[in-house]
Amino acid sequence: MNQAELNADAVRRGYQAFNADDLDTLTELFDKNVSWHTPGRGPFAGDRLGREAVFQLFGSYKSETGGTFKVTLKRVLTDAEGQVISVHHATAERKGKHLEVDGCIAFEFQDGKIVRGKEFIFDLYPLDEFWE
Repeated sequence: MNQAELNADAVRRGYQAFNADDLDTLTELFDKNVSWHTPGRGPFAGDRLGREAVFQLFGSYKSETGGTFKVTLKRVLTDAEGQVISVHHATAERKGKHLEVDGCIAFEFQDGKIVRGKEFIFDLYPLDEFWE
């Protein structure tokens, strides 16, 4: 398996671990100095630095939705440099609101670990409204 395939496999494992609340696997996949960007104007928008801050963000998605926040991986794309883009569909329930958004994440890897994640949402308005 080449590095691009290994990185794509890591992203697939990461989605499974996120949905299963498997912090051990996420810790294995994410570099301790990972950076993460979430778009939008809601309370979770912005940049996070460090695995602990990123995992706190992920935990907030879960806690704010009573554990209903789920992300279904639709596609994984790679390039020759080993970068990975995931395409996904997210759903959640919160305060009588229902979330259904499509998005993608651009992942960068170093030494087999995720060092950067940048989220993109195809339509930010429903996401911002959901977190209000």
